[in-house]
Amino acid sequence: MSMYVITGLGNPGPTYQWTRHNAGFLFLDRLTDTENCSMSKKSFSGLSGEWVFNAHRMILLKPHTFMNLSGKAVMQALQFYKLPLSHLIVVHDELDLPYGTVRFKQGGGHGGHNGLRSIIEQFGKGDFLRLRIGIGKSLHGDTTSHVLGNIPPQQMEKLPQVLDGARNMLTMMLTEGLPKAMSLYNNKSFLENS
Repeated sequence: MSMYVITGLGNPGPTYQWTRHNAGFLFLDRLTDTENCSMSKKSFSGLSGEWVFNAHRMILLKPHTFMNLSGKAVMQALQFYKLPLSHLIVVHDELDLPYGTVRFKQGGGHGGHNGLRSIIEQFGKGDFLRLRIGIGKSLHGDTTSHVLGNIPPQQMEKLPQVLDGARNMLTMMLTEGLPKAMSLYNNKSFLENS
């Protein structure tokens, strides 16, 4: 049975719960709801749980260190389970993708994302898989207000289908491989009716 750590990036607490920057937390919330698993264990400077899918055991992690220190929690989890960085999947918000778009990306830099920056600084490299959930760019140029702003109602309405699409991408990657999942989903908008 292969094992991965799936980390959803976000900020803890009710103030940030429905912000765009919490896309990773929202993904894990939706996953645990639809897959009938939970994240109630306090560990690795956050909340964790387990999800078994086919022959894969996933450790789900929501760091409660706040975004800028996420790398600390991720390091604790990977060290505890003795996993290499290649067994880390980070789910995060992505400004450079329009809302409704979700893409896999293997490796790379942080692109200005403080959660990714923290993980890369902790490990000294960015050789891990990212599941990037598009939040779109601010129309007014104020990035901080945009990412820390609440998801607007018209986008919130479509959020379940976007997050379910992201889950489908993840399960396809686990069963059929990353190239197949990227080929099928990386240019798809989950706002379209299925």
